[in-house]
This record gives sequence, C-alpha cells and structure tokens, in this order.
Amino acid sequence: MEEQIDWDALTFSFTPTDTMYVAKCKLGEEWQPGEMMPYGDITISPAAGVLNYGQGLFEGMKAQRSVNGGIVLFRPERNAARLQAGAKRLGMPPVPEEMFLNAVESVVAANARWVPPTGKGALYIRPVLWGTGAILGVSPAPEYTFMIYVCPVGPYFKGGMHPISLKVSDDYHRACPGGSGGVKAIGNYAPGMMPSKGAKSEGFAEIIYLDAVEHRYIEEVGAANFFCVKDGVVYTPKLTGTILPGITRASIIDLARNNGYEVREEKVEIEFVLQADECFCAGTAAVISPIGSICHGDICTMYSNNEVGPVTGELYDALTGIQTQVEVDVFGWVRAVPMPNIEVE
Repeated sequence: MEEQIDWDALTFSFTPTDTMYVAKCKLGEEWQPGEMMPYGDITISPAAGVLNYGQGLFEGMKAQRSVNGGIVLFRPERNAARLQAGAKRLGMPPVPEEMFLNAVESVVAANARWVPPTGKGALYIRPVLWGTGAILGVSPAPEYTFMIYVCPVGPYFKGGMHPISLKVSDDYHRACPGGSGGVKAIGNYAPGMMPSKGAKSEGFAEIIYLDAVEHRYIEEVGAANFFCVKDGVVYTPKLTGTILPGITRASIIDLARNNGYEVREEKVEIEFVLQADECFCAGTAAVISPIGSICHGDICTMYSNNEVGPVTGELYDALTGIQTQVEVDVFGWVRAVPMPNIEVE
C-alpha cells in the first residue's frame, strides 16, 4: 500500500522516490539510451573523475500538476541545451536533446504519484552528468554517467512569497571571469555554503555576491538570479560568463517585456540597487522570491514596506500561471508529459 503524502508539509528538502534513470557513455563514444531502475544508492570508484577533480554538472527542473489535471514541464529543452553547453566546457560528452527530454519524461511519468496537487508544490527533477570513470591524472574521465532522480518539494525559501532579507558579501565571490561561473558545474556550489551559512546565522535568508573584479556590481543571489525595479524599469545583471544563464531569468525577461516593461540587461551597481523601488530573485527552485531588504555593510534598505512589490507580484502570477496552465501559454513554454491523468490523494 502506497504511503500517504502530507502535501501541506512539503519543504525544499530531499525525499527518496520510486524510480531513477541511468545511462553510461565511454569517452569518445556516442550516448545510448539508458534504463529505468529503482531509486537507490550507486557504486562508484574512489578514483572517479567527478570525486577527485569535480568533473560534473547538474540541472534543476520542475514538473507540476496543471489545473487541467495533467503533468507539465517548463521549457525543458533549455535545460537540455544548458547541460550540453556545460558538458563542452568541462570536457564531457554532451547528452543529445532528444535523449535528455525522453529521459526526463520517463522519470516523471514513473514517479507521477509524487507530483503534488496544483498549488501544493512541484516534483523537482535533478539531471546530473558525472565523470564516473577512474582517472589519476588531471584529464577527462574515461567514462560518464547521466542520471536523473526526482523528489517532491515545497517553497525554496520559508514563507513562500514572503519577502526575504539578504546580505551583500564583501569577502567572497561566486565566480571570476574566464572560470566556470556561466555553467552549472558542481564545483560552483560548495564554496558558497559557508558564506550562506554565515548570512543565515545573522538572520538573513541568503547572500548576494558582487563581481570579483570591481566589487561593485551585483552578480547573483546565492543560487538564484537577481532583478530590481526602478521607476517602472526592470534591471538584471547581464550575462558576462560569470553569471548562470537561468531559464527562469530568461522567462522573466520575456514576460516583463510582453507585459509592457522595459528590461535592461546591464551591469547593476549595488549603490543603484540600494535606491531601487523593489527587488526579487529568481530561479527554478526559488521561482520568484521578493526581497524585503538588502544590507551592505552598515547600510540597509527596506523595499515596499517589506511587502511584495507590484511588479514582482505581477511577474510571479504571470510565470506561475503559465507553469500551471492557469494562464494561456502564448510563448509555447509548457510541455505536457505524455501519460494518462493520475488522481493524487
């Protein structure tokens, strides 16, 4: 008998599900379709390239139950393309788009009972690409593993659409020019754990990183892209190779322009941000999270009386409306998972 899931208690945390997908490829060969297997631990060599040299990538996606009862994905082809770009940057064989999309749909369909009801959360999808072959010298691993697992999640930040407080880091940077900041490499994330933990111990939800060269331009919010609004204009840091090209970021830019807003992708100074009308961060996990305050040294700015700003709220409704098919998808972003509707208790 299947366990009952308390959808209202979901947080953004790991829960093992039923099934995962695994494919392998030797260096210099072509990928072949993988297989579905029960979710569980894996065996890997201590000399695996991913363990010793960080030759690994991951993606973050969500499957949601639409108001029509089906299960849908949001722009999965963009995740496929980003994984391919990252694989090339890290010297790994790119996974073909069709194989990626078929694998994602297969895993979601196999774990359909874990997709929360509309408005109760989402099924988080984690595709990973690792150099799993044993290697001693610093060079590409001889074999690679492409794997996908999933788990049901609630809001990334506690409180959902409640404004969060952020602290600007003057001591740490997320990425530097010429590095791997523009791809979703696994090595980009561990260095941010300690600064993030420090900010949370001071009562902040997350850290804001400035650029590593001039220390004055906003780059990212922890693991999310940054936006601000000033005099009705939407601003976001331009992609310079040190900022992850977020799929939610790109979608918000298109949505804002479609709704009549001017959007400027440019270098965004922290001094300008502290004078903005409203700010928010965005990503697959965070969706859109309003920023209630930002502290930079001794200066703290409160936005919109710590309420959700009007532009932030409008874009959140527009984005989530498309993702759950409450609103018409004029962009063609939503992709239905081919499977019969399944009742969720």
